[in-house]
This record gives sequence, C-alpha cells and structure tokens, in this order.
Amino acid sequence: MVELIVYGIVLGSIIAVASIGLTLIWGITGVFNCAHGDQMTVGAYVALLFVVMFSKIKIFQGTVGPFSFSWGVLLAFIPAILFSVGLAILMDRWVLKPLRKAGVHPIVGFIATIGVAWVLRGMVYIIWGADFHFYAQGLRPMLFLPLGIKLRTDEIFIVLIALAASAAVYIFMQKAKMGKALRALSDNPDLARVSGIRTERMLVWAWGIAGALIAIAGILYGIETQLRPEMGWIFLMSLFAAVILGGQGSIIGALTGGLVLGIAQQVSTAWLVPTYKPAVAFIIMILVLLFRPVGIFGKRRE
Repeated sequence: MVELIVYGIVLGSIIAVASIGLTLIWGITGVFNCAHGDQMTVGAYVALLFVVMFSKIKIFQGTVGPFSFSWGVLLAFIPAILFSVGLAILMDRWVLKPLRKAGVHPIVGFIATIGVAWVLRGMVYIIWGADFHFYAQGLRPMLFLPLGIKLRTDEIFIVLIALAASAAVYIFMQKAKMGKALRALSDNPDLARVSGIRTERMLVWAWGIAGALIAIAGILYGIETQLRPEMGWIFLMSLFAAVILGGQGSIIGALTGGLVLGIAQQVSTAWLVPTYKPAVAFIIMILVLLFRPVGIFGKRRE
C-alpha cells in the first residue's frame, strides 16, 4: 500500500502541473478548456521531435546522471514549451476571443475547445501516426527504498520538476505585479476592468503560463509512461476532477487535487483493474460536486 501511495504522488504531481494551467484559464475566462489534454499531447510530441534531432548530435547522446533519458530530453523542454505557449495563445486569439467579443455563453467556448481537441489529436495522428513512442529505450535505473518500495530514478526527476514548476507559478502569482493582476481578474473580472487592468493582455499571459505548464506535464507523462496520440484526452478527466476538487482558480487547490487524485487512482489498483483508474477520478469529481461544488479551496461567488 505504501508503494502505491508513492506511485500516486508521482502520478499526482503530473496531474497537478497540468491542472494548474487548466484552473487558471477556468478562473479567468469561465471556460473549461477541453483541448487542454490534447495540448499536453502536442507538447510531448514536439519534445519528441527535438529529442530525435538532438540524438544525432554526439554530445547529447549520453544519459543524464542516474536517469534513463538523454541530455536531448532536457534540452527538448525549451522548444516544446515555447511551441506550446504559442499554440495556447493562438488558440485563445483565433478561437475564444471572437466568441468573447460576440458575447456568447461560456458553454459555447467549452464546445469550441472540444473541436480544437479533435483537430490537435488528428494532427498528431497525421504527423506521428498511431504507434507508441518513447523518450528512452531499454531498462530504467531503479532505487530500492525501505518498506519494499521500488522507485525508478526518472520518477524522482518527475516529482522534482513538477513541484518546481508549481512553486514557480505560485510565487509568480503571489509576488509579481502581473501575477497579482491575474489573480484580481480571476477573483472579480468586472472590478479588475474598472481598476484599469487590461483584460486581453492578462489573457495572453494566462494562456502563455497554461501553455508552458501543459508542455511540462506532457513531457513528464511521456517520461513516466509512453507517448500515444490519445494520452492527453484520456488524462483530461483526471485534470477536470483535480480542478473541481481543488476549486476554481486556486493554484494550491489544483496542486492538492492533483496529488489526491493521483494517490486515489494508484491505490485503487489494489482492488481494481488499472484500466478503471479514470473511473475513480470521475467518481471523486461527482462526490465533490454533490457535497462541495466550489471545491476544497474554492470560494462561493455572489
């Protein structure tokens, strides 16, 4: 059981990183971005493209310390994040901004993001095919810890990067002037506009941050498992559940919700077939909606 909890923390840290971006966009725009999972997939596959390119350069062929992946994987974070940031901003400018100007209900934006999700997944199928891909081949180094816990060294890297990314965003939102403006826009959009906060500029920042987190989560998930075109779509239910559990617009809530979801899903494999893990996220989401719709850290709005 202890080993499953540890594995749950690894999975939960990935869910948390992706959920922070999702809850940020939901808190500011009121739109649940259904393309979030497929944006995560695209970020992971763009990283794969650069990993293959870097693998042809001799100095990048060795593995990084005790980990199984090469230096090319670390370098691939940079172009993948930049691409994902650009994609997220373009999605807002080309798809959601016209809907906001038209004054349509947020549900229309929700449906529009479903269409974007299908387009992105189709592009992944066209460019990379339906086969599984890996950042690293062969056996992965293992650590044998007390209580019979076996942990791959890659999983330590995943947790450290996920927590570092989450902490960086939290500090930015709490201390930076731009972060405070984003929080104000999330808490009360009308008051923020009256106060002189430029809404569209803030939205570019919000989507850019979400895009960066999506790419990081996608790469980390690819390191943990493998890359496949539908990986983000399957992951999406866990992200929704984590955001709802934590509360709209709450970064701490998304982090907490992600860790709780990850542990719950992994512990459930002690009694259930692993393929039922997404159902566990769905059940938790329903229970939260029934007993505390605003989530653990969410605030009721008048």
